[in-house]
Amino acid sequence: MMTVPSTTVLNRLAFGPRPGEGAEVERLGLERWLARQLAPDPHDDPHAAAALSACRLRITYDAGEGWAKTDEDRPLASLDKPPEALWPLNDGKLPFAGPERQWPRNEVAAATLLRAVHSQWQVREVMADFWHNHFNVYGVERAVGVLLPLYDRDVIRAHALGNFRAFLEAVACSGAMLVYLNNRTSRAGIANENYARELFELHTLGRDAYLNALYNRWRDVPGAAAGKPAGYIDQDVYEAARAFTGWTLADGAGLGGGVSLPATGRFAYVENWHDNYQKRVLGQEFDPFQGPLADGRRVLDLVADHPATARHLAFKLCRRLVADDPPKRLVDAAARTWAENRRAPDQIARVVRAIVLSPEFAAAPPSKVRRPLELVAGFARAAVPDFTVTMGLIRELDGGGQRLFGQPAPTGYPDTADAWTGAAAMRRRWALVMGLAENRWGTGAAALPAGTPPPATAQAAAEAWQRTLFAGPPDPAVTAAVLPGVGLAPGVPLPADPHKAGEVLHRLAAYVAMAPRFNLR
Repeated sequence: MMTVPSTTVLNRLAFGPRPGEGAEVERLGLERWLARQLAPDPHDDPHAAAALSACRLRITYDAGEGWAKTDEDRPLASLDKPPEALWPLNDGKLPFAGPERQWPRNEVAAATLLRAVHSQWQVREVMADFWHNHFNVYGVERAVGVLLPLYDRDVIRAHALGNFRAFLEAVACSGAMLVYLNNRTSRAGIANENYARELFELHTLGRDAYLNALYNRWRDVPGAAAGKPAGYIDQDVYEAARAFTGWTLADGAGLGGGVSLPATGRFAYVENWHDNYQKRVLGQEFDPFQGPLADGRRVLDLVADHPATARHLAFKLCRRLVADDPPKRLVDAAARTWAENRRAPDQIARVVRAIVLSPEFAAAPPSKVRRPLELVAGFARAAVPDFTVTMGLIRELDGGGQRLFGQPAPTGYPDTADAWTGAAAMRRRWALVMGLAENRWGTGAAALPAGTPPPATAQAAAEAWQRTLFAGPPDPAVTAAVLPGVGLAPGVPLPADPHKAGEVLHRLAAYVAMAPRFNLR
């Protein structure tokens, strides 16, 4: 028998319940529902496909040198393009208006919202959001932004439930990460350490395993002499940076002698830029002159297999799926599952399964604050059946504290309540749900589920929205809190005028969505 309420399941493992979806989860049971979600068929997602196909984003700009004035609604055409079709947007010598160069990021942002609302593979969407933050890139940077569709499609989504070691290499070879963390310019003698440092600190072992304050020689780190160091120090970062020299982007850069890399936007390895001499990383000696890519791949092997990586990723997954401060017992169990399955092609899916089917997952109360993306998607899934994305919504989110793919710091957006519950953040959250309820940006009309009897009184309307947005029984305290906002007593009939009645209904929907019960998952 299922012990976790379907509302909890859909709030944590999806972007919120859609009307009637809880019944489907209960019919299947958590284990069967989860097993299906962890093995999604990317070709079987008709509602998301239809939403992506129907979406049109407005692009406008004045005429300039080499381009005409443009003002049109444009379909999402960048998502499936190869790098060769996108990379020219980064060429400053070609005549593109600024909005064209930013357009791929807008399309990925729109697609992210549409999939969060309409995809049937909600666990994959939740995990794609998790990994985009874990392996954050700054999509507002032009070169990163034009390659963002590939990063989202071929790296994040392709590996979101797969094997972490394979995921790491896909990230390391991605154009977006090579640009963002500067590894494309890293060469023997002038190795750039940015990527290597974040690989250790953020992507794998984590800050808790950074032991430079305690040790400044590699051999002093406990376990290093035996090839099993407890953590890493700066010497490991410097040596790893040397291992990744020559991992670059085919961006047209000159190689000398009149030879240049092709300008395709694809990964490239330049042997002449690689530091081929011996290295030492995490207590392991690297012989000189290994084969192409071998040094970097060995670093990826070492960090992927390190016990600190299992703990770091297990903690972050538990924080995302359960609580800001997850129980240590759950984190330890997830870390064991991570390590035991490190060669499995579905390693990440197995860890997610272990977390979700744990007693700690079932026992945890709703305490995670929905970030703005989750708030928008949760409201739309419950109350906007024909939801679409417009530039108005994207701009509102940009200014609403969660600019999609626009976090400059490599940490990604924070995943704890304190970052999203300050006074300014709360005002922006309320503005988001009010705008959605009033269809301010043309994203679709908010409506009670089909078959819901039209509420006759203000109290009935407030309760109907609570049943819709909470996917549960109404709370008298919420009813009492929201009705003064529309200036109506509980038993007062809704206005006879349909337009005025609609205004009241939409405001009540927004006020209910401002309640803590809707903002926590």
